[in-house]
Amino acid sequence: MGQKKIVVLGTASQVPTTFRNHVGLFLRWENEDFLFDPGEGTQRQLIRFKVPINRIKKIFISHFHGDHCLGLPGIIQRLSLNQIKHPVEIIYPKQGEVFVKNLINAAVFHNNLELIFCPIDNDGKITVSGDVLIHAYKLDHGIDCFGFRISDPPKWNIIPSKLPKDLPKEAIGELKNRGMIEFKGQRIFLQQVAVPKKTQIFSYVMDTRICDSAYKIADSADILVCESTYLSTEIKLAENYKHLTARQAAEIAKKSKAKKLILTHFSQRYNIPQVFEQEAKNIFKNTIAAIDGMEVEFEIIKRSV
Repeated sequence: MGQKKIVVLGTASQVPTTFRNHVGLFLRWENEDFLFDPGEGTQRQLIRFKVPINRIKKIFISHFHGDHCLGLPGIIQRLSLNQIKHPVEIIYPKQGEVFVKNLINAAVFHNNLELIFCPIDNDGKITVSGDVLIHAYKLDHGIDCFGFRISDPPKWNIIPSKLPKDLPKEAIGELKNRGMIEFKGQRIFLQQVAVPKKTQIFSYVMDTRICDSAYKIADSADILVCESTYLSTEIKLAENYKHLTARQAAEIAKKSKAKKLILTHFSQRYNIPQVFEQEAKNIFKNTIAAIDGMEVEFEIIKRSV
């Protein structure tokens, strides 16, 4: 199984600081490289943390507040300058159609890049790309804002001893695809002769208040990256500006049975990210307050018997 990891490119919310860039996150999902919410300065952060920009295939924009998208022009122009041969998809809320087009055309450049625009307007599955299943759910943030859930498609390990000895190999492929085949007058169901492979889930919850969608996105996540703009001492600000506190992010992780919580999107009023971690750990122990440049790998899952 290929590598899965995230690289935190930035952890600041509305205003960057001397040690926190605007939000941005890189996800490697085996053979796919994704970029989430390229805030201002993301191109430089990719270089700084040695992330290979040329492999990026999908760019996700949760919403069109500036701290989540102002780095997009630089990313697109850099990919074009590098003459990337593969198409690049931009996945974003349909409400922001005018903004994504304005950002792409923010300056004069020779566009060598094949862009595929993928506006989303409803909850549910976006696409299956290779071995990646992608869902989006609308969050509660005043303007259209989506969280994303990346996972392995359901797969099965066949148990050879449970198959008829004379079953052709091509029938096994059909069984995996269809879930059932007929062989010599008998029906063979996939569940009877196979066990499900372990799958992994990455969840990305950005600007929002507590809402049902946040729990759907976070459900059973191996890694949940969640905004925590404020501490609980500023819960009224969080409610007014439709954001989460560190405690609320931890409550989402706990109720959703996530394995690891990574906090990000910190207000400029806080200098030390560890205070977020301390607050959240009272609710959900496996919490990390992200810092720019942090790498987190997914646990290697063992092959099912």
